[in-house]
Amino acid sequence: MATTSMPAPDAQAQPAIGPLARIVGVFFSPKPTFEDIVRKPSCVLPLVLLTLFSIGVSFAINQRMNWREFMSQQIEKSPQAASMSAEQKEQRIEGGAKFTPPFTYAIGLLGPVLGVLVVALAMWGAYNLLAGANTDFATSLAITAHAFMTGLLSSLLFILVLYLKPYGTADLENPVATNLAAVLPDDSAKWLVALLKSIDVFTLWTLVLLAIGFAATNPKKLKGGKAFTIAFSVWAAYVVCRVGWAFIFS
Repeated sequence: MATTSMPAPDAQAQPAIGPLARIVGVFFSPKPTFEDIVRKPSCVLPLVLLTLFSIGVSFAINQRMNWREFMSQQIEKSPQAASMSAEQKEQRIEGGAKFTPPFTYAIGLLGPVLGVLVVALAMWGAYNLLAGANTDFATSLAITAHAFMTGLLSSLLFILVLYLKPYGTADLENPVATNLAAVLPDDSAKWLVALLKSIDVFTLWTLVLLAIGFAATNPKKLKGGKAFTIAFSVWAAYVVCRVGWAFIFS
């Protein structure tokens, strides 16, 4: 008697993860989340969230900073301060206080998207050239945008710091202080400040997520610690350039 065999379910088929679940999954289950992102790349929701949170930070900065006082302090720190008249200083202060708030909003609006694009391009090139990952830019963009979700937490922490500190006292050069530069004295060399600022909790977390994400693009070629080596090598190259720039112009 003939029997009809049922086709075996596809072992590779997995239920898709929704956009909101991906945001949560990046923090709590990054490996399966990035595997799903690689299968169906999308970056709209993370970019929207990053932009909204960034604009929120810009709003908080403009609410909690005394731009006249800030500009006055920056001018006094500059090498040109000794050669400027009181009238010239006042003009600089007025101009800075007037144009800094809209400039802050412009950075809040454009900064996240531009940052994700630059990092996605760098990682896309690095993983394809150094490991033969053979991934496309859309996938790289989706991985990077989701890895940058750590920025949501740092933005919330930034806003909290701004409102907890007295008006106008926030340190905009290192506001959250989640890096090693927070322990340096104020007169430290600029190159050392630039180096230790790069060793930041949120930066390292993002690098780990990038490595997990790109490892999912080609598990055979990016097995072991290779994905992590590439991600941290790209970051190290950036740090060298940043420190060198600070050393030259200090």
